[in-house]
Amino acid sequence: MPVKIRLQRHGKKGKPFYWVVAADSRSKRDGKFLEKIGTYNPNTNPATIDLNLDSAVQWLHNGAQPTDTARAILSYKGALLKHHLDGGVRKGALTQEQADAKLATWLDEKAGKVDAKKDNLSTAKADAKAKALEAEKKVNEDRIAAAKQAEAEAAAAAATAEEATEETAESTEETEA
Repeated sequence: MPVKIRLQRHGKKGKPFYWVVAADSRSKRDGKFLEKIGTYNPNTNPATIDLNLDSAVQWLHNGAQPTDTARAILSYKGALLKHHLDGGVRKGALTQEQADAKLATWLDEKAGKVDAKKDNLSTAKADAKAKALEAEKKVNEDRIAAAKQAEAEAAAAAATAEEATEETAESTEETEA
């Protein structure tokens, strides 16, 4: 029975959520599967991946072929590296301790890169929020200044109109006298 490691779609329309499963290649995409290996949520940034590493590696050892997207996920989480290192242990090229050490250092580096990306995203979001707040403050200050200027102009116009009416009243009094 040819086994594939593939994604099984769940979630609602426009908000996909996937299970990473080992399934018979002849079964439907969302149909019967042999084992659920993990989950993949592409809606978050960075995407959230929860994977049972040992189960995924065991299926790879048994000959399961991952699809392109599943291969990318397995590579991202280190399952393909662990499978590769286990092949080296079986051939005698390195010991299990060396393979575990290499995998641990790789996982630590990967976790550092993911944390750095999360930090960059959060700082970029905070910077964008600060810029938006600053722009909003500037617009509000301009609006207040324009309102004060309009009030001053209206008061000046009213004063000139008042003076003009007083002058016309004085001139009419002088002509009558």
